[in-house]
Amino acid sequence: MTTAFSARLNFRVRPETEARLRAAAAVSNQSLTDFVISAAEERADEVLATHTLVPAEYFAKLLEALDQPVERNAALTDLAARPRVFRQA
Repeated sequence: MTTAFSARLNFRVRPETEARLRAAAAVSNQSLTDFVISAAEERADEVLATHTLVPAEYFAKLLEALDQPVERNAALTDLAARPRVFRQA
């Protein structure tokens, strides 16, 4: 599968940083571009995983709703009471 790349990032780094990145890329048997992109993507995933992606007001309302007493739902109660049947594929 070939993916077309159309976005470009340009940034400057200190010469020492470039040397470290090139050395790490070589040891990893990757191009400098692939090494930097994969490292940046991993870090972005770590950062985004620790931050909520919903507005604070929505999250507050969700927590408030979860704190409310449970309302019984007859249809769901009936479904939960049915015998379970497990089938192997």
